Amino acid sequence: MSDEQTAAAGTGPSPLTLLGAAEIRRLAAELDLRPTKTLGQNFVHDANTVRRIADAAGIGPGDHVLEVGPGLGSLTLALLERAGRVTAVEIDPRLAGLLPRTVAEHAPDRAADLTVIEADALRVARADIDGEPVALVANLPYNVAVPVLLHLLAELPSLRTVLVMVQAEVADRLAAPPGSRTYGAPSAKAAWYGRTKRAGAVGRSVFWPVPGVDSALVSLHRHDVPMGGERAAVFAVIDGAFAQRRKTLRSALSGWAGSAPRAEAVLRTAGVDPSLRGEMLDIGAFVAIAAAADEVPGDADPADDPAGSAG
Repeated sequence: MSDEQTAAAGTGPSPLTLLGAAEIRRLAAELDLRPTKTLGQNFVHDANTVRRIADAAGIGPGDHVLEVGPGLGSLTLALLERAGRVTAVEIDPRLAGLLPRTVAEHAPDRAADLTVIEADALRVARADIDGEPVALVANLPYNVAVPVLLHLLAELPSLRTVLVMVQAEVADRLAAPPGSRTYGAPSAKAAWYGRTKRAGAVGRSVFWPVPGVDSALVSLHRHDVPMGGERAAVFAVIDGAFAQRRKTLRSALSGWAGSAPRAEAVLRTAGVDPSLRGEMLDIGAFVAIAAAADEVPGDADPADDPAGSAG
């Protein structure tokens, strides 16, 4: 065991031997694995980092945790130190096949508490998962981080907390408040589900291979009381508002509403100034606009507009 691994004591009842840089490379060589950008494969090899993530997630022995993109198992082992059960979704069949063996070698008494699903996280449905995970903790593939996060929040209402590692600029966008430069559709959609915040930075040196971008943690705590409004309807408004950021809401939402005059009428009914831009609205305003559309007659049904995708 490396000095790094022995220095990092877990907060759970059974600290495990986590994966270090040498073992990460050994396992990758065993699979003849060449990490690809297509699958967003950058593996964490630092025990302190994965324990920090598991600690920050606030999970405990009674929790069922969902992990996406477990890779070679660095974070998986740290989660098993704390959680009662871990379900890991892995798209790469080689990694999905190796993970149970890695856990059996490093944590034989916890091997039965791991379930591996070989699947694309964007296609995972509630029926694919045995039980109801309450937390999502993951090093998300950076190229699909936002779609995966939004899909899982929609598909798994049992998820109450989220802590994910993503590209730093994506973390900034997800946690951005209204009116900020980075506030956009991902920020508003995440806010519909819960309260988001940036939860710390992660250095490049803890990854193999070393990524060309900075990384950060972002957390989300699902609202105790749902924001209201049908998700697809609210997200259609968000998509329309941010499709052309520089336009006023009256203009930006004209396609969604069927015409600029109807967009203005809907906005005024919702109590929103039509001259504002989408970046100035909080999620409550988007919910109000979606609701107001039902009160304003018009030939076009906003829900039929292509800009109204729910993703």
